[in-house]
Amino acid sequence: MIKIRFFGISILTLLLIHTGLAQSPDSTLQLSHLIKEAVDNNPDLQSAENTWHTALAQVPQAGALPDPVLSFNLMNLPVNTFAFDQEPMTGKQVGIMQMFPFPGKQGVRENIAQENAAVAEARYRELRNQLVKNVKATYFDLFLVDKSIETVQKNLEILQEFVRIAETKYSVGSGLQQDVLRAQVELSKMTDRLINLRKKRETVEARLNALLNRPVASFVGRPDSLVFKPFQYDLDSLKSMAETDRPLLQAWQAMIRQSDEKVRLAKKEYLPDFSVGVVYSQREVLQNGMGGVDFLSGMLNVKVPLYFWRKQGKQVEESRYNQISVQQKYYDVLNQVYSGIDASLSEVQNNERLIDLYDSGIIPQAAQSLNSAIAGYQTDKVDFLTLLTNQMNLFNFELDYYRILSEHHKGAAELEALTGAELQY
Repeated sequence: MIKIRFFGISILTLLLIHTGLAQSPDSTLQLSHLIKEAVDNNPDLQSAENTWHTALAQVPQAGALPDPVLSFNLMNLPVNTFAFDQEPMTGKQVGIMQMFPFPGKQGVRENIAQENAAVAEARYRELRNQLVKNVKATYFDLFLVDKSIETVQKNLEILQEFVRIAETKYSVGSGLQQDVLRAQVELSKMTDRLINLRKKRETVEARLNALLNRPVASFVGRPDSLVFKPFQYDLDSLKSMAETDRPLLQAWQAMIRQSDEKVRLAKKEYLPDFSVGVVYSQREVLQNGMGGVDFLSGMLNVKVPLYFWRKQGKQVEESRYNQISVQQKYYDVLNQVYSGIDASLSEVQNNERLIDLYDSGIIPQAAQSLNSAIAGYQTDKVDFLTLLTNQMNLFNFELDYYRILSEHHKGAAELEALTGAELQY
């Protein structure tokens, strides 16, 4: 019965391992290629870029004068004859009128539109910044899943060998049946873990394909190996980078400048706008031979801000409150960025210490302990449970190492996104 159960587990395990080998891609994924593909094809980023160009197109419009008004009139036409040569005041008119905002207003409006375009550009670059971070984080998640699958497959083969050893010892009377059963349980648990990891890989693949605007079910190859490098940046330098390079902060800085310009424009609304017009009147020679002289008329209209205490004054008040609100929001966002940098840097530094601990201490010691247990088990000085425990400890430590290595790179990518600068790690 034990052999039949082990045979079934072994067949399933071999199928899973074989499936993993069959799906291994021919080429290694390059992170730089994935980032370029995402930037070129992501629809959300393309939408933000079009929004930016829309804002750029609005800049010259904001600084342009209002369109002139061209008018054609018939003046004082008698309704009894509709004759142009009957009355001396009858004539045909053509006129043009142009409205002129008070000097300086259109320049301020154009400045406001320019800052709005700067906000749209910064938001586009911030979205690109976040997209790159998400691609990197998903890439590192994929690395962890693949390394976990690789580690599980290696341990499956080792556990199969442990089962065979336990069965052999049990068959000759030098082992215990519970050792065989315990090994088979661990083998089943490892097989279940492999199934879950394959399912998790499909989820990570789908997330990466969505970022790249690929069909969700497209197969994704294996990431390249991650190399650990100590993080070289301190807290002050990262904060300084964020202040100058983070697109999110640049967007709020542009909004502050825009609010300043809105205050200037509100103050200029106290000054009157005016319109200038010219009308040319053409008259016919009258039936009695009199008249026939054409007229040229000029017009100047001034818009008087008569109700300034209810309108223009409140516009200034409104723009100043908006100015203060934007400045306060900027400092709130800046503090959040500083907080994120501090937390992410602490996590990266902690992961660095753990990687060094695992690489130079825990994993070599666990491997040495396992080798000692194997030697002791072969000479009946160590029981099977000790051997199995040492193997599972090494397995879990290896998984932890790859998880910490992946988290280290994700933390560095998060810091890169928080600062908006390209970091070396």
